[in-house]
This record gives sequence, C-alpha cells and structure tokens, in this order.
Amino acid sequence: MLTARIFNLQKFSIHDGAGIRTDVFFQGCNLRCGWCSNPESQPMEPLPGEKTTEYTVDALVQELLKDKPFYDESGGGVTLTGGEALLHPDFVLALTEALHREGVHVAIETAACVSEETFARVLAAVDFAYIDLKHYDDSKHRAGTGVGNALILKNISTALKGKTPVVVRIPIIPGYNDSEADYAGFAQTLTSLGAKEVQLLPFHQLGESKYQRLNLPYAFDGIKQMKNSDVSAFAVALEQAGLQVQIGG
Repeated sequence: MLTARIFNLQKFSIHDGAGIRTDVFFQGCNLRCGWCSNPESQPMEPLPGEKTTEYTVDALVQELLKDKPFYDESGGGVTLTGGEALLHPDFVLALTEALHREGVHVAIETAACVSEETFARVLAAVDFAYIDLKHYDDSKHRAGTGVGNALILKNISTALKGKTPVVVRIPIIPGYNDSEADYAGFAQTLTSLGAKEVQLLPFHQLGESKYQRLNLPYAFDGIKQMKNSDVSAFAVALEQAGLQVQIGG
C-alpha cells in the first residue's frame, strides 16, 4: 500500500496557486538550502520530537476533500510541496489521479531535482507547476543548496515545452543571488530556456525560529527580511528581458 509522510497540511492557503488551496508538505528534500524555511522537512525521516503523519492515498484524499467547497467556490485546489514532493512520485501520481476523480485542481511546487523520467511523468499529470530556480550558475547553486543545477535546468526546459502551465520561482537571497550581475544572469538563463513568467520571492525570516527550536545552525541569523521594494530593480531587469514578473507568491 502506498504511503507518504506528511509534516504539515496548511489549509486556506492563497499563495501557492489560484484560489483557496490546501498545501500538502511532504517530508524529505534532496536540497540543503541554507535559507530553507522548513528545515525540519529536509530529512526523509522526521527529526526527534517532530510530528508527522504517514498517510495512505485514500486517507489523505478524505482529509483534503473536507475543504472541497472552498476549492470549488474560489477556483482553488491542492498544492503539493515540501520538502520535495517529487521524492514520492508514485504516491503523488496516485494522489493526483484520485483528486482529479473528485474534480480537484492539483498544483505542485518543486525544485525539479529528480530524474528526467520522474519529472516528466508527474508534470504531465498535474494541472500547474511552480519550479524553483535558486541560481543560474552551477557552482553557486551547488554552494547554496548542496547540488548543481544542470538537471534542474534540463527539467525546466522540458517543462516549458510541455502542456502543463509552469511558472519559475526565484527565492531572492541577500548576498547569494541578488546582485546586478545576478539580474543579468537570471534574465539570460530564463529567456534561453523559454520562460515567460517568473515570480520573485523576497527573502523572509519565517523559518528563523525553527532553527532555534531545533538547535540547528542558521547561516542567515539576523539578516534583515526583504520587502517587495527591495527586489524591484531585479523585477525591472527581468521585464526588460521580456519576462512577465510577479513579486511575491
């Protein structure tokens, strides 16, 4: 029986797709971003003292359908995130199929750092995808996340040529990917991939207290949270390159 470990169900979300949604946070991630707002989600097994729930597909569908009237009324649905939902591809495919039978829209938020075959299978099944690109430069991507970006860029290219609507998201991190050189680097990379829409996500400190609670080192301790206005020059640079830009989710 297919099961997956979920560390949070966030209901009434309005930032990860159209309408009112439930965000399903899968346990486990294969990136180690130093700014991650959900550090508890990174290990495949929960950290000591962290509460997670192991769901079957049917049990999770039953829970998600409790809010179907809100999805229907608002044009919303369910967004699969994490951690990294694509580390659970068979479960995600079965869950998506079950939700579609109930008329529920399914979006996914992913870093796309999985095999091309896995990525293509899931992308074709869902209704919408947000794909995070942390850095356009392979070595800097590796320095910030623990992995290079070659596979991610390949998967983004595949996604942008497919039928599923895709928006690329860039988390803007102070001192990591927010220089004028970075504006140009992202613009060149995204246009060469064929991207049309980009979301810029200004750095926030929503996860800072989690590092303290979990006694984990945090590289961005005390770094000032960004405002939307702090990334306006970045947005202008991308717009001048022909991209449609939204600041914030």
